[in-house]
Amino acid sequence: MLDVRRMQVLHAVVAESSITAAARRLGYTPSAISQQIATLEREAGLPLLERTARGVRPTEAGRVLTAYAADIGARVDAAVTAMADLCAGRSGRVAVRYFASVGAALVAPAVAALHRDHPGIRVDLRLTDPDDPLPEVREGRADLALIIRTGASPTIDGVRLIYLRPDSYRVVLPEGHPLAAHTDLELADLAEEPWIGSAWPGPCMDAIFAVCDTAGFTPRFAVQAEDYVTAQAFVAAGLGISLIPGMGLGDHPQPGVVVRDLRNPEAVRGVYAAVRTSAEPHHPALTAMLNALGAVASPLVTRRRPAAPAARPSTPAPRQPGSPPTARRRTPRPTE
Repeated sequence: MLDVRRMQVLHAVVAESSITAAARRLGYTPSAISQQIATLEREAGLPLLERTARGVRPTEAGRVLTAYAADIGARVDAAVTAMADLCAGRSGRVAVRYFASVGAALVAPAVAALHRDHPGIRVDLRLTDPDDPLPEVREGRADLALIIRTGASPTIDGVRLIYLRPDSYRVVLPEGHPLAAHTDLELADLAEEPWIGSAWPGPCMDAIFAVCDTAGFTPRFAVQAEDYVTAQAFVAAGLGISLIPGMGLGDHPQPGVVVRDLRNPEAVRGVYAAVRTSAEPHHPALTAMLNALGAVASPLVTRRRPAAPAARPSTPAPRQPGSPPTARRRTPRPTE
């Protein structure tokens, strides 16, 4: 077996054409360099150097081995640079799992900022089920997953949850609906309305069931749309009203609907980043991605909503967002 360190000693001797000069460059004594070369010659089974009037020069075997030593040295230097880039967050890969409604509002601008500030980091993005992407994170198949919780513990079976922002639900009504005359609505105003389901049973629906339970009624679902675009289309068709989170609506709701704020009580879902508890601080690319998500999420928390007409005088002041929602979890009920 050829010793890589002795090959680097040979490379230095050949580059200097002198054992003495190589010893001075490497910080060894000439006798130590000679011993290293003699041992390497025994490992190679051939002489590697021959003496000349001006010093030493490589034999054919010495030239071949020196070329490999140069290549190994370059690879080691590249490895050192790669490790330095990883440690500094200049390179690396981070696998992110996200759900549809958070993609445009949060993920896309965060990835754009990451590419601007850390162009060497590669992001593996994949759309996933918002209900339970945690196994991918726990098993190391993903570094980060964006999830919804209406209330969450800091850790779940080796996965740490990092709160990013609240996402308030808003009331979506057909154009011309009598309740559209108000700026915002109390939940009790919607108790007798037919509802359009806007999400699969799970965390996104939990917030709706929990807040309706607090208000003392169970929503009566006329249609279960299970996505926000279709839910708005059914509302526009006059089949009912719906509660849709702000990130699901975006800045431009569909034609045929009006959007109003919900008050007393407010329905909120929490957006969290899930990471393995063992991942940080050993994953600088992940840290950079989390920082980018946090930077995008902070302005979204305080961004003002568009004004709507005809404010209700008795409406209480809106709750200031910024803390995790605390609504209790509830098992989804069958639609009617």
